[in-house]
Amino acid sequence: MHPGLASNARAAIPLHAVAAKDAKAWLAKQKRAGLVSASGFSGAAGALAALPDTKGGIAAWVLGLGDNKDAFALAAAAEKLPDGLYRLGEVPDICGGANAALAWLMGGYNFDRYKKKSLPKARLVTPQGVDGGEISRIAENLFLARDLVNTPANDMGPAELESAARALAKRHGAKLSVTSGAALTENYPLIAAVGAASPRAPRLIELNWTPSNKKGAPLVTLVGKGVCFDSGGLDLKPSSAMLTMKKDMGGAACVLAVAGMVMGAKLNLRLRVLIPAVENSVSGTAMRPGDVFTSRKGLTVEIGNTDAEGRLILADALADADEQKPDLLIDVATLTGAARAATGMELPPFFTDDEQLASDLVRLGAAIQDPLWRLPLWRGYEDTLASRVADLNNNPAYNYAGAITAALFLNRFVGKAKSWAHLDIPAWIDRAKPGRPIGGEANGARALYALLKERYGR
Repeated sequence: MHPGLASNARAAIPLHAVAAKDAKAWLAKQKRAGLVSASGFSGAAGALAALPDTKGGIAAWVLGLGDNKDAFALAAAAEKLPDGLYRLGEVPDICGGANAALAWLMGGYNFDRYKKKSLPKARLVTPQGVDGGEISRIAENLFLARDLVNTPANDMGPAELESAARALAKRHGAKLSVTSGAALTENYPLIAAVGAASPRAPRLIELNWTPSNKKGAPLVTLVGKGVCFDSGGLDLKPSSAMLTMKKDMGGAACVLAVAGMVMGAKLNLRLRVLIPAVENSVSGTAMRPGDVFTSRKGLTVEIGNTDAEGRLILADALADADEQKPDLLIDVATLTGAARAATGMELPPFFTDDEQLASDLVRLGAAIQDPLWRLPLWRGYEDTLASRVADLNNNPAYNYAGAITAALFLNRFVGKAKSWAHLDIPAWIDRAKPGRPIGGEANGARALYALLKERYGR
C-alpha cells in the first residue's frame, strides 16, 4: 500500500470537508459540540482551518470545498496539512470514499527529478470499504505516466522510454521485446521513416503479459504514441508550439500506466502493448513533404506534412496489432490540436464504431471522474485522405474536423480487431487544481482501466 495511506486509525485526527453554502451551519454545530471555530472560515475552496479543543489542542481540521464540484478536492488537504495521521470525518459523497483516498495520494505527487521539494508527510487512514491496495496501484501508475511526460526530451528519448517499459515489464513478470535497425525498416517502414532524422534510433517496443494459467484469456492490445519530441520535422513547428512537445509521448505513458494497473490487478486478459518510439527531428535524412512510403499493411502513404507524424507511426503499430485479431484494440495518442480546439484540455475525445464500447467508456469515465467524450467517426470525410500518387495522404485536404480525419486515417489500418477505439488526449494539465499540478497527465488511463476491470475482472 502507498505510504500516504494507513490502516490503523488510532490517534488519527478527523478531517472534515464542507461546501461554502453549508459552512455557517456546520460551524454552528461544532460550537455546540464544544469546539471553537477558526476565525474567518467560510468554506472557500481550498481553505483549511483547525478546530481547537477546550484544552488548546487540535480536535479536527476542516477543508473548504467551495461549490463542491471537485471530486478530488481533498488533495488540497494532503498538500497543506502538517505531518500526521488523519481520518475522514464528515465529507460529502462526491469527495469521499475511493475519491478521497485517490485525491489524498494525488495531493502528494511531486515531480522532483530536477528540483527537490519537501512535502508534508501527512497520511490518511484508508476510508472504510475502500481497497487501499487498488487505490495505491492506480495512483502509482498514474504518477509513473506523469513522471514520464514531465521528463524533458534530453532525458526521455526512445531508449529511455524503452527502459521505462522494460522496468515495468520486469516488475510484473511480462516479456519485453524491441524491434529496431534493419528489422524496423523492413517491418515498420513508417516508424523508421519518422525516426530517420534523429541520431536517437527509433524502435517498436512490445510488452506481452499473460496471467497464470490464462493462455486462452481474451487478447487486449494497447497502442501508445511515443514521439519523444516533435519538432515538426521539415515542416518545422514555431518555437512556441515546441515548448510542450516533450509530452508528445503521452500516449505511450498512458498505455504503460494502464498496463501497470492491469498487471498489478492480475485481470483475466492477455495484454499486449505496442509503443512506436521515435524523435521527429530535422536533418539530411529527414522524410520530406511529397515522399511516399509503403506501410506495414501495404498501403502507400504520401507525406503531405511531416508534422503529421503521429498517425504514421501509429499506422504501422496498429497494423501489427490488428494482425492478431485482438478482442479489444485501443490506441492512445497526443494526436491533434483539433481535438484540443473541440473539447479542450480536460475532456479528451475518442472515436469508435462500437456502440457498446462507446457507451461503456463514457459511463465509466464519468463515474470515476476521468471523463471522455465521443466524437463521430464520420465517413463522409474519408475522401479527404486521398492522394494523387498513393493510397493515402497523411495531410487531409480539408481545413476542418482534423481530429476526425486523423481518426479515419488510423482506422484504415484496423480491420480484423473485434473492437477498436482511438483516444486523442492532451497528456497535459494546463490549469492547476488540487492534486493536479500543471504538467503531464495520463488522461483516460483510469477510465480505460475501469473498462478492462469491468469486462475482465477476476
